[in-house]
Amino acid sequence: MLKHLHSLNRKAAVNGLIATALTIALVFIGSRNLQNFDPALIGYLAGTVFAVFGVTYRYSVWIQRPATQLYWKRSLQFLFSKSFITYSLLGLKLVFQNLLIQKFIFKRGTTRWIGHMLFAMGCLLGFAITLPLTFGWIHFEFKPGDTMNYYAHFFGFEMGGFELGSLMAFMAFHGLVFAAIMVTAGVVMIIRRRLTDGGLIATQTFEFDWIPLFLLLGIALTGIGIAFDYTYLQGRTYQFMAIFHAMTVILFLLYLPYGKFFHIFQRLAQLGAILYRTEGQKRGMAICPHTKEPFASQLHIDDLKQVSRDMGFDFTLEDGSNYLDLSPEGKRSTLAKAHMKVREEGGGFFG
Repeated sequence: MLKHLHSLNRKAAVNGLIATALTIALVFIGSRNLQNFDPALIGYLAGTVFAVFGVTYRYSVWIQRPATQLYWKRSLQFLFSKSFITYSLLGLKLVFQNLLIQKFIFKRGTTRWIGHMLFAMGCLLGFAITLPLTFGWIHFEFKPGDTMNYYAHFFGFEMGGFELGSLMAFMAFHGLVFAAIMVTAGVVMIIRRRLTDGGLIATQTFEFDWIPLFLLLGIALTGIGIAFDYTYLQGRTYQFMAIFHAMTVILFLLYLPYGKFFHIFQRLAQLGAILYRTEGQKRGMAICPHTKEPFASQLHIDDLKQVSRDMGFDFTLEDGSNYLDLSPEGKRSTLAKAHMKVREEGGGFFG
C-alpha cells in the first residue's frame, strides 16, 4: 500500500482532487443544494465523479511529459496572442471536423468514417443530455394548474416550456434514444470491420479493442430497451433493463480514464499541435544542411533541441552543429558516412 502511495504523482493527484471537488460543488450549486437532484441517479453520479478524478489524474501525468508539456505551453501561448481570433476560429473548425464529423478518419475509408462518426456523435449527444440530468442541473416540472405543458429548468432557472405530445416534447424525451441508435449503428459497423479485417484480427486485443465496443453496445441496447419497454410493454422488463443499463454505464465510467476512451481527451490537446504547426510555418522553415531543403519549422527544431536537453540528450556535434538540424534524409546520409568511416579505419569494406 505504501509502495503505491509513494508512486502516486502528487501534482496529478491534487489536480484530480480539485476537479472532483469542483464537480461536487457544481452539483450542489446546479441542483439548488440537491433540491433538484434525482436520488435514483446516485450510482451514475458516483461513477462520473470517479471518472473525473481518474481522467484528470491521468491527463495531468500525461501533460507533465516534456514533449507534451511543451506542446501544451506553446499552444496556449499561440492561442492567446495577437492571432487570438484567427486561432480561435481555427480551433472551432478543428473541433467540428475532428470531434464531431471525425474527418481525420475519412481518408482511411468511407465505411470506417461513417461508423466512427455515428458512435462519436451519439456519445457526445448522450453525454450532453445525461451529465446535466445526473448533476441535477436540468429538471422538468409542471406548473400548478397547468398539466398540459412541461417546463425545463437549468440551474433552477426556468428556460421555457413545451406542450406534451408536441414535436418538441418528443425530441426532448427521445434524445437519448436517438443517441443510442447512432451508437449502436456505429459500433456494429466497427465490430464488422474488426471481424473481417486481417490486419485488425492479428493486432487487436480483447481488453483494449473489444471491451470498449461491448460497453458502448451494452449501454446503447439497454437504453433502447428501456424506451421500448415503457412505450410498448408497460414496464414489464423495466427493472432488468434499468439495472443492466446502470451497470454498463458505471463500468464505462470506471473504464474511461484507463482504457481506449482516454484518447478522446488527448484529441483535444492534439488539436493544439495543429496550431503549433501553423504558427511554425508562419515563422519560417528549417533548412537541412545536407539536402539544402526545408523539412520542418525552425520553431519545432529549436523546441526539439530544448526537450532533448531536458531529457538528458545532447545531440551537439564536435564542429558545434547539431544532429537535429538534419532532415531524415540528412540523418541517413550522416549514418552512412559514419559506417563508411568505421569500415575505412578497420581496413576493409566487407566482412
